[in-house]
Amino acid sequence: MFPTALSDHRNGLLLTAIGGLALSMDIPLVRLGDGDIWSVLGTRSAATVLATLVILGAIRVASGNWPVLVPGRAGLLAGLLYGLSSHTFVLAIFNTTTANVVFIVAFNPMFGALLSWSFLKEKPQAATLIAMLFMIFGVGLIVHEGLSSGHFFGDAMALLSALILAAAITIGRASRREMGFVPLLAAILPAALGLAQALPSGLSIAHPGWILFNGAIVMPVAFWCLATGPRYLSAPEVGMFYLLETVLAPIWVWLIFSETPATMTLVGGGILTSAIAGHCSWMVWGRSIRRLAE
Repeated sequence: MFPTALSDHRNGLLLTAIGGLALSMDIPLVRLGDGDIWSVLGTRSAATVLATLVILGAIRVASGNWPVLVPGRAGLLAGLLYGLSSHTFVLAIFNTTTANVVFIVAFNPMFGALLSWSFLKEKPQAATLIAMLFMIFGVGLIVHEGLSSGHFFGDAMALLSALILAAAITIGRASRREMGFVPLLAAILPAALGLAQALPSGLSIAHPGWILFNGAIVMPVAFWCLATGPRYLSAPEVGMFYLLETVLAPIWVWLIFSETPATMTLVGGGILTSAIAGHCSWMVWGRSIRRLAE
C-alpha cells in the first residue's frame, strides 16, 4: 500500500512538473503571435480543441475505446471553470505586464489551500498559513503598482484567473476522477467567444504559426498534465507547479522582448517566490521527517 502511494505521488510530481514547464511558454508564444485579444483567444483555443479531437480519435482507433472525457457533473463544473480561466488569463496578458500576470497567478496554490480547507476539510498546516500572509503582502505590492501604472484591470483578471483555476483543481481533487481531457475540451468556450468577436471583422494575427503551435501542442500537454495531477497530489501541491510559469515566463519574455519588470513588481514577486519556495522546502522536510519516524 505504502509503495503504491509513494509511486502515485512521484507520478503526480512528474506529470505536474512537465505541465508547469509547458505552461511557462504560453505567454511568450501569445506575445510572439502579435494579434488582437479576440483573434488570439479564439485561434489558440480552437487549435486546442481540434488537437484534442485528433488525440481522442487516435486513442479510439488504437484501443477500441473512448477515454474518459467529462466525468459527470464534477467534470462539467471543472470544465466551465477551466474555460473561464482561459478567458481571464488572456485578458490579463493583454492588459498588464507579463511579470504582473505570472506573479499574481502564483497566488493559485494559496487559493487552492483555502478552498481545500473550506470544502474538503483539508486543514492547512501552520507553515501554509504563514506563507499565505507573505504571499498576500507580495500580491498587494504588485497590485498597488498596477493601480499607479494603469494596469489594475489586468492585475484583477490575473487574480481572478488564479482563483478560478484553484477552484477547478480543487474539484478535480475532490472527485478523484480522470480530468485530463476536461480543460482541453473546455477550450470550446473561449474558442466560441473569441471567434464570435473576431470573425465579423476578420482574424488579426501577424504570426499565426506561434498561436497554432501554442494551442495545438503546448496547451494540450500543459493542461492534460496539470489536470491529471490532482489524482495523485493535493490541490496546493498541484498549484505550486504552476509556479514554474512564475519563474520562467518573465525570463523567456526578457530574453525575447527585452521587457524588464517594474521594481515594485520584482519586489512583490521576490516575496511571493521566496514564500512559496520556503513553504515547499518546509513541506518536503516535514514529510521526510514523518517517513523516518514511521
